[in-house]
Amino acid sequence: MRIGSSALLLLGLLASAAAQAELYRYVDDKGVVVLDRHGVPPQFIGRGYEVLNDQGRVTQVVPPAPTAQERKLLLEAKARAETDAQLLRLYASVADVERAKARRLSELDSIIGITRGNLQSLRTQQANLQSQAANHERAGRKVPEQLLVQIDNLAKEQASLKRDVERYKQTRKQAEVSYGRERERVAELLGQSE
Repeated sequence: MRIGSSALLLLGLLASAAAQAELYRYVDDKGVVVLDRHGVPPQFIGRGYEVLNDQGRVTQVVPPAPTAQERKLLLEAKARAETDAQLLRLYASVADVERAKARRLSELDSIIGITRGNLQSLRTQQANLQSQAANHERAGRKVPEQLLVQIDNLAKEQASLKRDVERYKQTRKQAEVSYGRERERVAELLGQSE
């Protein structure tokens, strides 16, 4: 079915008349309420406005844009809701948080224990090499360069492992604090007592 050009013209006029029947009510920079058929100037849109029909009834209310503080609060609330949703996906109860905490701390304790064991092994190796170096000196011979390099390398490895142990201890402390906060929040979200 084809629509004639006169019918299209008539539809266009009706749409134009309907659009012109709308009034926009906003407050300008002097605090004066303005009614305008052409729309709201861009500088006033952020303050919010109302759209009125040809009888003067409000058909749409566009609220003011949020302030910087309100936007910040909205973003914080959104982030908190996402974090809460994530917690509720991970944990069905406070006991689940406790089990996860125990597992993580046990893992870190194992890693710390293994690292300390490796450190002790390096100390033993270094003591043996230092004993060999001392034997060379007591016999009046020069300590071989390779032996000195091995002793130095073992000292560097030990320093690295000591830093690792300290880092793992810090990670453990952070995990305790983090799981404590998660436990409190899950208890609050689920209405479970501490």
